[in-house]
Amino acid sequence: MALARCKPVYTVQSSSIAHALAAATLSKYYVQPNLPPSVESSLAASSGLESKFNSIPEAIEAIQKGQVIIVVDNEDRENEGDFVWAAEESTDELLAFVIRYSGGVICVPMPGERLDTLMLPLMVTNNEDSLKTAYTISVDYKHGTTTGISSHDRARTLAALSNPATLPTDLQRPGHVFPLRAVEGGVLKRVGHTEASLDLCRLAGKQPCAGISEVVLDAGGMARRDDLLRMAKGWGMCVVTIDALVRYRVANGL
Repeated sequence: MALARCKPVYTVQSSSIAHALAAATLSKYYVQPNLPPSVESSLAASSGLESKFNSIPEAIEAIQKGQVIIVVDNEDRENEGDFVWAAEESTDELLAFVIRYSGGVICVPMPGERLDTLMLPLMVTNNEDSLKTAYTISVDYKHGTTTGISSHDRARTLAALSNPATLPTDLQRPGHVFPLRAVEGGVLKRVGHTEASLDLCRLAGKQPCAGISEVVLDAGGMARRDDLLRMAKGWGMCVVTIDALVRYRVANGL
């Protein structure tokens, strides 16, 4: 499978070294970093639970095809799943589906340097979020949109954010789409949906710009692991874990 735009951050030969290095870098974001406790053993065997999830290569292929997938984080973190897709593949229909089955807040993980170019600073200087999710000020695309809230308008905003030709003056502030500033180094530095979605876009050869939104149940509660597996099966949707993405990058020196 082609990894056109994915450049290795570093190659690690020993899984124990990989774990120690990643845990050290995570310490500034979390009180207790939650990388897989044993990268080496988890690479060697797949548990019954893991077999219920798709593989990372399957997720990469789905992103390449412009499909939405679900990415699940660790149970000791949020234990939640996000819809993830390449922002450049956003359509009215895709956004309508995501909005229907999510909390409705559409976030767009992006590299810090691109956000700086677009003049999109952090929303607050003192981030009190427990996981330090780095929201910037919200935006709408100015051209071909109205109020900014419809699936059509938000799809255009995501497409614009993923387009390298978009200028700061093309964006209205505030808006209805929330860019997120990703930590450089991806899931080897921070095991969050922000970094996982960008890693998957890069691995799929897409622009480093993703769309994500948290999956919720019809009753309004957050969808957890078993809910997410059931829902993904019903939609014929790929579902993977951030844990597996960390191991995939370590195993392949990405």
